[in-house]
Amino acid sequence: MVKQPVSVNGVVRWRDVGLADEAKHQQKERKMVVLRHEIGDVLRDVRQRQGRTLREVSHNARVSLGYLSEVERGQKEASSELLSSICFALDVPLSLMLREVSDRLAIAEGVAVPDTVPQEFAARYGRDLNEELSEELRKGLMSNAF
Repeated sequence: MVKQPVSVNGVVRWRDVGLADEAKHQQKERKMVVLRHEIGDVLRDVRQRQGRTLREVSHNARVSLGYLSEVERGQKEASSELLSSICFALDVPLSLMLREVSDRLAIAEGVAVPDTVPQEFAARYGRDLNEELSEELRKGLMSNAF
């Protein structure tokens, strides 16, 4: 069995690469993914990349040190309000943290998730991002001209 590096949003993990039969066998024995574990891992990774302590982040998020530690270890299921407070203390948008969790879940489940929103979904539920980006670029070019 050989290990291969896999990078997700700047975080490198090592994945076993082997024979096709082993891959099929691994899919059958896939572990259940626990959302609170993935959320805790992402929060810990962000905090450690920033070089910050649990104490500092817990103080800024107004959460007890012990509770934040349990959230990071996946022992506690954090509410959306608590996650928002922790992300604010880490100066990371909640949406970005959840995107990282989503990417990790997709890898664990063996699902390919596109980096872009499908056009049908955007047309039905969202805005036309191409038009908005073009307008933003025009505004940026106009403001730089003066």
